[in-house]
Amino acid sequence: MTDKPILVVGAGPVGLTAALGLHFYGLPFALFEEDADLSRDTKAGTILTRTLEAFRRYGVADQVLAKGLRVDEIGDVERATNRARPSVQTDLLTEDTRYPFVINMPQHHLEPILMRALEQRRPGALHLQHRLISFRTLADGVAATFDTPGGPREIEGAYLLACDGGRSTVRGQLGIPVEGESLDDRVLLVDVKVDLDVANPRDYPYLAYFADPQEWMILVRHPHCWRFLYPLAPDAMEPTHAEFRAKVLRFIGEVTDLEILQTIVYRVHHRIAAEWRRGRVFLMGDAAHLITPMWALGLNTGILDAINLPWRLAWVTRGWASDVLLDGYALEQHPVAAQGSGEMAEAALKYMAGRNDELKAMSGSAWANALTRTMLGVRLGVDDASDWSMVKTERAPLRVGDRIPDAQLHGGDGRPTRVHELADDSFVALYFTDVRRRPSLPADGKGLKHRVVSRRDSPLDSGLRDRSLFDVGDRFRQQVGVATDTIVLVRPDDHIAAMVPLRQGVAEELYRKAVCK
Repeated sequence: MTDKPILVVGAGPVGLTAALGLHFYGLPFALFEEDADLSRDTKAGTILTRTLEAFRRYGVADQVLAKGLRVDEIGDVERATNRARPSVQTDLLTEDTRYPFVINMPQHHLEPILMRALEQRRPGALHLQHRLISFRTLADGVAATFDTPGGPREIEGAYLLACDGGRSTVRGQLGIPVEGESLDDRVLLVDVKVDLDVANPRDYPYLAYFADPQEWMILVRHPHCWRFLYPLAPDAMEPTHAEFRAKVLRFIGEVTDLEILQTIVYRVHHRIAAEWRRGRVFLMGDAAHLITPMWALGLNTGILDAINLPWRLAWVTRGWASDVLLDGYALEQHPVAAQGSGEMAEAALKYMAGRNDELKAMSGSAWANALTRTMLGVRLGVDDASDWSMVKTERAPLRVGDRIPDAQLHGGDGRPTRVHELADDSFVALYFTDVRRRPSLPADGKGLKHRVVSRRDSPLDSGLRDRSLFDVGDRFRQQVGVATDTIVLVRPDDHIAAMVPLRQGVAEELYRKAVCK
């Protein structure tokens, strides 16, 4: 372990989540934010299921859920005719995740929750009013210079994580080009305090997309208000409060009382950094990819970065893996952002505007569409085939790179065990076999655990009681889609690293390959 902290620049949702991830893995870090306080602007508003799973691992899911509004159906409506199209039904995911819903919460409500959790665990790790001026590479790390109220301050670190937004200082000083474009399309957002539940009841979904060639609209019920999003023509002036009010009333009709809380106009982007790693410096979130927040693909794609990178840093820092493991971060996440989230967001924008009636991300079964829209269906290119995907279309056996379902099994102590908890801070080799035949399991080692998954409960005299998981009705094995006598190696980010027939010593071979490739 190094004594030098990992320097995280930017205390937005991605920077805060990355810092929480570093804390989870026991790594030293320091987080820097140029402003005197967190942003109060209204930005992202929907947290997808995969992000909730990351918050669970990093210990903040309960706090977020306590302040969010849970949504188990995402509406899709033709605005002109009010005709409902097939909705996204997240309740179909009850066997795939402990969070079969998304939640509505504005970003400026989320950030304080993450910040408080961070300050409770690492007091003094967050440094406000620290604007990054420059940084330089050292033999064993980086040195960053910040402008502070007390003057310039230089801090040495083991690595530098650039979470400093779309105008990233780090990316600019590295000279990394950005590919893609900022479109002429703009989106206007208005948060409104209005009673559509009691005084003026409306039967609107908590999250609904109203498609229309003239003026599409997105409706989001937040815990404390209603949010409306509309397109804004490239040459149009930003509406006044009176015009905002008129637009809202045209949709909901006359109401007794309406208060505009906040408005913002933002550009539509699809811009991706050409490089995400330069030595000990990594780009994350908007610094790496600016994506239109259509279908909540902006913030939530950034959280995928904060799922993928911290465990790699932990393995390398602990001496369990070579530096090459860190290259996998960009190799896996870049295509997901560039061709996955970015292209899906553009397609969704065209779909909303009636310019694309055949949206690939909504061409599957109802279950597959729910998996796609919650980001549970992301397959990473974890091996040489680089067979990544953002979209599920049907139920099929899992493949290498897929996220393994967070199914419930039963441990030897009789208590329920969730699959993702097995992979907290460890690779886990799942031996799908008959525990009655007493398969030989290696001893658990640094970074790797071994567990038997069997539809038969482990006898007390088997010697495997505390390392076996009872798969009632053989349901989990069937859900994964593997034959009996198969080993599935799961990474600490819940993605499958390998799937092979069971043989002696194969799990250790697969693990070494996964961390030293």
